[in-house]
Amino acid sequence: MKNKLVGASPALSEIEQEIDCAARSDAKVLVTGESGVGKDIVARLIHQRSRRTGSFVTINCAGVPDSLMESELFGHVRGSFTGAYRDKRGWLDQAQDGTIFMDEVGEMSLRMQALLLRFLENGEIQRVGSDRVQTAGNVRVVVATNRNLVERVADKTFREDLYYRLNVVAISIPPLRERREEIPVLVDHFIRKFNAQYGRTVDVPPETLRAFVEYQWPGNIRELENAVKRIVVLGSARPVHIEIVNNLNGARTAGPASVVALEARPNADAPISLKDIARQAARDAERVAIKEVLDRVHWNRAKAARLLQISYKALLYKIVQCGLVVHDTDKKDDKITEFMAS
Repeated sequence: MKNKLVGASPALSEIEQEIDCAARSDAKVLVTGESGVGKDIVARLIHQRSRRTGSFVTINCAGVPDSLMESELFGHVRGSFTGAYRDKRGWLDQAQDGTIFMDEVGEMSLRMQALLLRFLENGEIQRVGSDRVQTAGNVRVVVATNRNLVERVADKTFREDLYYRLNVVAISIPPLRERREEIPVLVDHFIRKFNAQYGRTVDVPPETLRAFVEYQWPGNIRELENAVKRIVVLGSARPVHIEIVNNLNGARTAGPASVVALEARPNADAPISLKDIARQAARDAERVAIKEVLDRVHWNRAKAARLLQISYKALLYKIVQCGLVVHDTDKKDDKITEFMAS
């Protein structure tokens, strides 16, 4: 993913063209899309394909407290506040002849939005505690957000003038569920990457890949990458496969039992017990965990009980309580039958 996006869908080809177009100019770029779609990768590719010789500086606007944002962005002089023992260059200064990538720009406070707007309009930097104004010089600004900035402008939580300053070149990245044809290519890319990283030769079975293609991926590419990484680290696709299939089945049946029970209430004014919802959610999670461990040990209940850190008798009770189906039909079934009759 260093110099090119992974995939070959029409949507990705269009994004590649937009990246090339943005890289040829110094115009400000606004990258939008859900969390995990790869906005940071697009921003880095714009910098790499440009003629810029400076650094690529990244700042996550949601991860820096507002009280520190001005100092981090513009820098400060010694003695400007408690703990300022020396002069410090800000991120804008460090990005001279390069690119500053401001992720989650929609989370900026109105005060910081005003300061950023001033910089974008006149290119001047004033360090915290300094009377001197300096020119920032040649800094390329690329921003990204998972928010709808048009709605935030309407809600008066994002400055309209700043929005138009930033929205010169707009690149919108669709979620992974809208470009499912890329999932097999991405899985192959990540499996190669993590096999090399961890010295493994793990592969993703066809049935797991089919489940991946069907899944909605609310966390997008970041979630998919994490799933493949878990497969390689665990050395097996089974735990991840079970989790994805359970999520798919849950989506098909309109969610877990606790949610279905809520939606099925005939009286909208009927009281809702949060304790009952919590208990049902705990039972659902317990059933999934027990089933996964039993499958992992091929339904060796003594071993499963040790892994779950419960007694053998307690496990037999929970198997009955959760309505789990025993896979084999040998004498081991007699123990559950006897337990149910006792």
